[in-house]
Amino acid sequence: MRADRVLIVEDDRAMLRGLVTAARAEGYDVTTADRGDDGLRLLRDGHPDLVLLDAMLPGMNGFDVCRTARAEGIMVPIIMLTARGLEADRVQGLDLGADDYVTKPFSLPELLARVRAMLRRSRPADELPARLEFDDVVVDFEKYEATRSGQPLQLSPKEYGMLRLLAARRGDVVSRAELLDRVWGYGSCPTTRTVDTHIASLRAKLGDDGAHPRRLITVHGVGYKLNLQKPDEHLTRP
Repeated sequence: MRADRVLIVEDDRAMLRGLVTAARAEGYDVTTADRGDDGLRLLRDGHPDLVLLDAMLPGMNGFDVCRTARAEGIMVPIIMLTARGLEADRVQGLDLGADDYVTKPFSLPELLARVRAMLRRSRPADELPARLEFDDVVVDFEKYEATRSGQPLQLSPKEYGMLRLLAARRGDVVSRAELLDRVWGYGSCPTTRTVDTHIASLRAKLGDDGAHPRRLITVHGVGYKLNLQKPDEHLTRP
C-alpha cells in the first residue's frame, strides 16, 4: 500500500517547512507549491489524496484554486488554511467546495487529526476480521480474547484495535497516521511515537522478536504491516 499523498500549497516559507516536516513524520508523501497557479497544476497532474491550501497566495488565491478544481470535477479533499478569521471567509471557502477550514494560528496536532480523519472518510471502509490465527497465537476480536500456546494473552483495547486493522490489510502497509486515526480516534491527539510504543508491546506479547520481527514488520518512514504467509494462517470474517 502506498503512502497517502498530501499536497501543501503555502507561500509562508516558515509555515511551509513546519507543515512539511510534520506531514512527513506522519508518513505522508508530500508535494509543495508556494503559488496558487502552481498548486492548481500539481492538483491536476499529481493526483494527491488531500490538499492543505492557503487562502491568500500569489499568482492565484486559494479560493480560486478551490473553485477551479471543483469546476473541473477534481474532488480530492481540501482543507483551507488562512490567517483571516472572518465568518464570511470561512463560509466562502466551504461554499466553493473546501471540505474543512482552519484559521491560523492553529494547533498542529489538531490539524494532523483533521487530515487523518479526512483521509479516512475518503477511503472505503475495511472489512474487519472476527478472528486471527498464526503460529501459536489465536485472537478473537469480537470477544476480546487472545491466547498464545493456549495461555491467555492480556492485550489492551488499543492493541486489539491495531492488530485487527493490520489483519484487515493483510500484507499491506498501514501508516502510523492511519493507525492513530482509526484506533485512537479524531478526538485524541497522541503522537506517532505512541504507535511505535504499542507495536513494541504487541510484538513482545505475540512472541515476535523486536530486533528481527517476522510478523509485525516496520516499513521505515511509513508504518507497519502484518506478515502472514503460511497456508494454515488465516483470518475469519464476520
